[in-house]
Amino acid sequence: MTDYGLACLVPTICVLAIALVTHRTFEALLGGVLVGFVMLDPRNFFGNFTTALTDVMRGETVGWVILVCGLFGSLIHLLIKSGGASAFAAAMLRWVRSPRSALTVTWIMGLAIFIDDYLNALTIGSSMRSVTDRFKISREMLAYIVDSTAAPVCVLVPFSTWAIYVAGLMEANGLAPAKGGLEFYLRCIPYVFYGWTATLLVPMVIAGIVPLFGPMKRAELRAQGGEVVPPNTSGTTMDLPTEAEHAHPARLLHFMGPVAVLIAATIYFDVDALKGVLVALAFTAALMIATGRMTASSTMESAVSGFQSMLYPLAIIVMSFVLKDVNDRLGLTEFVIRTVTPWMNRQVLPALAFVTLSLATFSTGSFWGVYAIATPILAPLAQSLDVNPHLAMGALISAGAFGSHACFYGDATVLSSSASGCNNMAHAVTQFPYALLAAGVATALFLACGWSM
Repeated sequence: MTDYGLACLVPTICVLAIALVTHRTFEALLGGVLVGFVMLDPRNFFGNFTTALTDVMRGETVGWVILVCGLFGSLIHLLIKSGGASAFAAAMLRWVRSPRSALTVTWIMGLAIFIDDYLNALTIGSSMRSVTDRFKISREMLAYIVDSTAAPVCVLVPFSTWAIYVAGLMEANGLAPAKGGLEFYLRCIPYVFYGWTATLLVPMVIAGIVPLFGPMKRAELRAQGGEVVPPNTSGTTMDLPTEAEHAHPARLLHFMGPVAVLIAATIYFDVDALKGVLVALAFTAALMIATGRMTASSTMESAVSGFQSMLYPLAIIVMSFVLKDVNDRLGLTEFVIRTVTPWMNRQVLPALAFVTLSLATFSTGSFWGVYAIATPILAPLAQSLDVNPHLAMGALISAGAFGSHACFYGDATVLSSSASGCNNMAHAVTQFPYALLAAGVATALFLACGWSM
């Protein structure tokens, strides 16, 4: 295999540069992907690109993502068309009296729906945008709070999709005995410093303890002038329908019933969001037809329209998987890990592992993939240097949470912006300084623990 050295960073740098210039995510990903394939094989780059694209589309993971996100779009459209979402918004407005309370409710909802980052982002973003719009809160701020309660919260609870996946890796790599992965993960949670800092930073921003600054401050000033939606948003998010006319207003049951079934079914089917959303969609359709909110034909039409509304966000996610394939061929993750490994020692290993793997997850857009690559390297390295294994794994878990939270083309970032009705680049740019702030605090905590433990 060819060693590309520093050149392996070129596609990712191209993606970030194009995104910052054009403020478009899909086009930036496409540009970076094509540059990568030219580097790999200049003569056959286009054929290799199309082959990689079809291989990604045939992959089990991408198929799962497309179904989950598309069906979530269907469910959300049904909730809005039937009036359930407006009933929820009306109920929230009885309790929400100010912009600060609107954002606090959004944060609390994010803490409650911790099972899966997709479920979290799509449910909360779509349901709260009408509430935050009422108080002239920018869509960027809504997307930041939604995204900050996705992966950062999911890694802090032992019953999320993230925890179950990482627990399996720990068992596979000998860190925990068979069926002991979740117990080991529980002991890692106090050291998942990025999850804690990113999650707790949100109420500090809401309360004004951490002041608004940079692009987020400009976005909030624009929203206070009446423009809650950032420029260049049209056509880049999940379009929500208008509510159908009904003789009687919807009840809160028409929203809370489907959401409760969604959460319960996801938990029941071993935290499988696909099975959960399928059950919730069937329940919602039956509920709307039985209560006369929608006819069978309008229910089907709305479900199909909802699936279609997710096509642009899904296109970004699919292209991010192709970029991951390019970065894997160029050996980006291995290059980053190999470059910093000689600098590791007992005191700095947790902090250096967090920073290094955060760079890898941010650059590649691959979070669970980096977990799979890095765990067999980090685990024996921590053991040989006599580093607390829970602290070392806490650094690894934190790095994945940072990547999911901060990566401009990460799936949670894309879905949070889309569900919140915000241009993805506007969300990524306004959120990034706060993600860096949380990462800086986490790095300091890893350094302190590395020296003291």
